[in-house]
Amino acid sequence: MALKARVLYDFHSENPGEISVRENELVTTGLLPASYVEIIRDHIASNAANNDTANNNGFSSPKSASHSSFASPDFHTSQGSDDDWDDDWDDTLPATQAKSTATVGRNLNRFSTFVKSGGEAFLLGEANALVRDGDMMCVVMGKHGPEWQEDPYPFTCTIDDPTKQTKFKGMKSYMSYGLTPSHTNVQVNRRYKHFDWLYARLVERFPVISVPHLPEKQATGRFEEDFISKRRKGLMWWMNHMTSHPVLARCDSWKLGKRKAERDELVGANFFLTINPPDVPLDLQDVESKVEGFKTFTKRMDENIIVVNTTINEFGRKQMIGFKKEYQKVGQSFKVLAQAFEMDQQAYSVGLNKAIAYTGEAYETIGEYFADQPRHDLDPISDLLDIYKGHLANYPDIIDVQKGALTKVKDCPQQESDLHERCNIISCATLAEIQHFHRTRVRDFRLQMQHHLQQQISFFQKITAKLEDALHRYDEQ
Repeated sequence: MALKARVLYDFHSENPGEISVRENELVTTGLLPASYVEIIRDHIASNAANNDTANNNGFSSPKSASHSSFASPDFHTSQGSDDDWDDDWDDTLPATQAKSTATVGRNLNRFSTFVKSGGEAFLLGEANALVRDGDMMCVVMGKHGPEWQEDPYPFTCTIDDPTKQTKFKGMKSYMSYGLTPSHTNVQVNRRYKHFDWLYARLVERFPVISVPHLPEKQATGRFEEDFISKRRKGLMWWMNHMTSHPVLARCDSWKLGKRKAERDELVGANFFLTINPPDVPLDLQDVESKVEGFKTFTKRMDENIIVVNTTINEFGRKQMIGFKKEYQKVGQSFKVLAQAFEMDQQAYSVGLNKAIAYTGEAYETIGEYFADQPRHDLDPISDLLDIYKGHLANYPDIIDVQKGALTKVKDCPQQESDLHERCNIISCATLAEIQHFHRTRVRDFRLQMQHHLQQQISFFQKITAKLEDALHRYDEQ
């Protein structure tokens, strides 16, 4: 029997022998990229293979299944070492033979987020995949509405020791970062492209979860100290949001290795099959009101993040350049005055002359304090705002999935019962994600503003101490 495959993305032929296909078509023969199709296998054989794989790799215990092994030594169980994964990464996937067959067309805009995310397919009952107990994501009814069930095995992860490494006998250089998860305390090394791969997999799998954006790529200056430091901090923020998310922290689809993870069936429409909602269904009118309110909130937050970021960046620039320069000018003027006083050659004025000269030095030092301070109190706020700008950029698509589901329910009353049940699942997941966003936002901004004010207090205490030291010099006469 010929293999069948479902087309994942539109593909337009560019070379002889290739065929053009559209998303969701069924194909059997022809020539197109393997990554653009999903082989349709017999479910019984697939189920057995999945169970065997889970048992052989030792991921059946609840605790081991609850942690992302991206930061663990067993990340590439089926791929071998990190070097093997790098080699596998650079391989070109072979072409797949396929033949196009007709499929039923759809009336909705195929470029809409609701369609591309798989939300429409799930709502219409077209999702179909094996879901094991360990794959289920529970939404519980909390004090403030639906929320993700907490991860019973929370963990954190630090990122340290950025190191420049080479491969191909020194022909290629890259930065490696040391990741240490709290549940193993074993450091593993990961490159930026490994983070980038994981980000892409999570975005594909979770259509109504905001996967934080990674620090931006950079073609030049990748090995400069300032850039490496900034990227490490950005990756730390990213990992912190990953490990603190009840769903993202538990996701283990990449444990079986890079290519097997990319064949994960619980993506898009099938992701919604993994959601276990509360017993009592939501009032869809109330859901619509809350989602609209959140949409307004995120728009206002996004606008104000731009204002705050612009303001603190300008203030930081003034401190590093303007304030430093002005304090140094004052300091130099005091030192010039002390030099003028020295020309009187009176013994009783020596103490005064030294005190004035020291005051000049104190002002120059304070200028250096101002130039160095933004990295302690303003830059961390800017880093926080950057990761939240990424989150806010995700929410229009997440909201569109929810709105698409509500619209479909309104337009198809004859299927109201089935549609309501599936729409309720999408609604529960969306509101749970909104609740998680707010909780994380309150946590992050409270901690960051406390850190900012503590740094400001320490900064002015340091200035005060320097000025008091200069003042005491005038008593030593």
